[in-house]
Amino acid sequence: MKQISVRQACLLAALAGLAALGVAYFGEFVERLVPCPLCYIERWPYRIMILLGLIGAMAPRVGRLALALASLTMVADSVIAFVHIGAEQHWWKSPLPECNIAPLAMGAMPLRPSASCDSPVYLIHGLPISFATMDFCAALSIAALIAAYLMRTGKRSPQ
Repeated sequence: MKQISVRQACLLAALAGLAALGVAYFGEFVERLVPCPLCYIERWPYRIMILLGLIGAMAPRVGRLALALASLTMVADSVIAFVHIGAEQHWWKSPLPECNIAPLAMGAMPLRPSASCDSPVYLIHGLPISFATMDFCAALSIAALIAAYLMRTGKRSPQ
């Protein structure tokens, strides 16, 4: 089996980030699912991973560093997603104050309403796996795959 280069691994990381954001935007704009404030925060690590992947692909000398940082970014995202799962399951309250406020009066409605952080949002109707749970699994999987690639290839990875 041919080993992929650092450049290719970086491009795959960027594509994984784009795919994850694509699923989130599909749910929001096509399925009309309303994200909560924690959902918006969970998107940032994927944006960071896309940027790191593109940097590593354009400058393979820093590709391994970019991949290591992308893996750490996904670990951080899995922590955020776990906090979100805990809020959904009512294990604890969300750490974001906007998730814990009382419902607003009609005159004080925001221009873009958001969902409650403690109410799970499901992409696939009938499948009890929330977006936060999918994000947790995806982030941990991506982090593990990148870490496995870095450990397997060592420092002698082809550019």
